[in-house]
Amino acid sequence: MGAALARGLLAAPYDPLPAIDDTVLAAVRRGAWFAFNLSGGKDSTASAHAAIALLDALGHPRDRRIAIHADLGRAEWRSTPSMVAAIAERLGLPLLVVSRSAGDMVARWEQRFLAGKRRYEALETYNLIGPWSSASLRFCTSELKVQVIGPELARRYRGETIVSVIGLRRDESPSRRATPVSRTDERFAKPGNAAGTHMLTWHPAVDWSADDVFGIHERHSLPLHEAYVRYRTTRLSCAFCVLASVHDLAASADAPGNLDLYRHLVAIELDSTFSFQPQRWLADVAPQLLSAAHLHEVARVKVRSHARRTLEAAMPPELRYVKGCPPRLPSLAEAALIAKARAPILAHHGLADHFPDAAAVQARFADLLAMKAERLR
Repeated sequence: MGAALARGLLAAPYDPLPAIDDTVLAAVRRGAWFAFNLSGGKDSTASAHAAIALLDALGHPRDRRIAIHADLGRAEWRSTPSMVAAIAERLGLPLLVVSRSAGDMVARWEQRFLAGKRRYEALETYNLIGPWSSASLRFCTSELKVQVIGPELARRYRGETIVSVIGLRRDESPSRRATPVSRTDERFAKPGNAAGTHMLTWHPAVDWSADDVFGIHERHSLPLHEAYVRYRTTRLSCAFCVLASVHDLAASADAPGNLDLYRHLVAIELDSTFSFQPQRWLADVAPQLLSAAHLHEVARVKVRSHARRTLEAAMPPELRYVKGCPPRLPSLAEAALIAKARAPILAHHGLADHFPDAAAVQARFADLLAMKAERLR
């Protein structure tokens, strides 16, 4: 029904049709607010363009639409803020820019490692935790985008129906193949809330290919980020993304505006002894951008990183913490292995060794287990 409706309303024979369903159509009829999430990338731009054309054809009021961008700060390409502004202007949308109050993406990585060191020092974690986000811990999406944009929209349009328009496509990755056309979003507007706020997300480009997206840009002269045009990246994300291919990381390193960020992230690798990606050091992506002293330090840190992993592998694996708590009390022999493994890691990071021997480790485990039992009462 949605595709047939779009085909009947839109006069762009070469463009792919935006996906729409009854849930979104009902929101249109109610005069909902539509918030177009712009990242500066090709998918959010093309999907917004197509969705706006469809909303126009459906008679939705233009003064109930905005563009919103979550600024990731230093982690962004330097050109991204101006690109987002240009896209919003081209689409005829007022732009709202939001950001995480506790610091940008780089600060989040730094804060995570600092917190991880303190928790490791207190034996609240079994292994030292590195600074970086990952496929299962995507801080950029969760904490710096969703957790910033969602509450802002819920506050700003309290009592309204709010549709967040997001440029996700099913063929981007296996994890997105089940992406629906729309879904209700109850994270920031619980069912039956006193204000009557209702939120949902809409993915108009869900069935499109990358060629479809680039075709829309070309036919409609939509702004396209320099990451694609000049540096030939396959995706736009943070300038250096923990999920990026080596091609995209190298392309980002070629951009002069990303040089300071590249060196800063390498410095975090060196300080933490954790590589930017599980199987790849960012320092190895563009070593020509590093000084001789940095390259010497990279070699030393790789040795230390291997030593840390070896030490932690010697710890009894069956005592690895589950949901932040040890599964059982270690024997004195097991506790001695833990104390021995921790000592050089603590020393390397300048942390105090509060549990230097088997008895101290065993007593700490007993305290942690008692606190768990108390929480469960």
